[in-house]
Amino acid sequence: MTLAQARTLASLVRQDFPILHQEIHGKPLVYLDNAATSQKPKAVLDAVRSYYEYDNANVHRGVHTLSSRATEAYEGARDKVAAFVNANYREEIIYTRNASEAINLVAYSWGMTTLQAGDEIILTVMEHHSNLIPWQFVAQKTGAVLKFVELTDTQEFDLEQYKSLLSDKTKLVSVVHVSNTLGCINPAKEITALAHGVGAKVLIDACQSLPHMPVDVQDMDCDWLVGSGHKMCATTGIGFLYGKRDLLRAMPPFLGGGEMIADVFLDHSTYADLPHKFEAGTPAIGEAIALGAAVDYLTNIGIDKIHAYEQELTLYLFEQLNQLPEVTIYGPQPNEDASNRAALASFTTGAVHPHDLSTILDQAGIAIRAGHHCTQPLHRYIKAQSTARASLYFYNTKEEVDVFIKALKEAIEFFGSIFG
Repeated sequence: MTLAQARTLASLVRQDFPILHQEIHGKPLVYLDNAATSQKPKAVLDAVRSYYEYDNANVHRGVHTLSSRATEAYEGARDKVAAFVNANYREEIIYTRNASEAINLVAYSWGMTTLQAGDEIILTVMEHHSNLIPWQFVAQKTGAVLKFVELTDTQEFDLEQYKSLLSDKTKLVSVVHVSNTLGCINPAKEITALAHGVGAKVLIDACQSLPHMPVDVQDMDCDWLVGSGHKMCATTGIGFLYGKRDLLRAMPPFLGGGEMIADVFLDHSTYADLPHKFEAGTPAIGEAIALGAAVDYLTNIGIDKIHAYEQELTLYLFEQLNQLPEVTIYGPQPNEDASNRAALASFTTGAVHPHDLSTILDQAGIAIRAGHHCTQPLHRYIKAQSTARASLYFYNTKEEVDVFIKALKEAIEFFGSIFG
């Protein structure tokens, strides 16, 4: 598929997203907050509605028809996710409520039981709070030490500094694949290989990469990887943990209750095999089915085609933003084909507070994000109290970027006339 065909595809897929066809304050909605959450196509909405209308039942142990159909759809979604990330085995996919819970699962099940005083955990200054706070908990409980990779002059992952941090004390490296604030794409495969070279485990936060580009856990060779359904066209309330099978089997359960057991006695219990050992209680059945439908939707379009189109959009967005002298963009500038960054831009506009800017743009029907984007330490590092963020997806168009840029210019001029 050529990029021209991809642009045509973008205009066609918009028909699949009912929410996009509305007005906000009398203006057509321009949704540029995709790094926070994606919109849901009819295929996903229909899958959820169909489950609750025709197949609603609890999964696994029921032998009646509704339970069998629900189980087939629920477990079928697991197979789809496994294929989407190229896992070796379906049982390497653990359903969680979200990516935050997936990281906490590893932190509590592996981190709390494996790490000891003096062991070192390497993170980065660009981590989302969800990949920082759980490891703070672990360090406080075990005496492990947190170390942080900083940024290069272009505000990207400092690979050379990372190499200098690695040692035989390093037991875990946990890093974001794509920064939700800087937009940089971190070299996950190289990060993993270097960590494995000193015997450390690696967790990759792929929330901002999975919806937008091919992710292959076997090629990356990470030990764990987490994803979030609502950022990849599924509903809220569902995420997943990928983990290497032998490693997951060695980890103790994170939560106790129904479903995760083999046999229960009054004084002890034995646990189910993967993946159910980590899925205590009634699961988010409808949400898991929605995740499977979202994976089908993205796969049918082609994640490589989505990535190619978003690279083109990224180049266009930055071309337009770079023409505004008042705008300071954080993270690297896109290279020739935008292969070094994601389709988002976090920026400030001089004296205009990001929240004020977001409010003004909302009046023009444009949805962007303003704040610290759950990266407070990073914002302190880059000396920005908060930033505005426009983030794109495959259903966005160049025409929407034009609408955004026009409204942004008008907002800057408006505030400039006030504060002059």
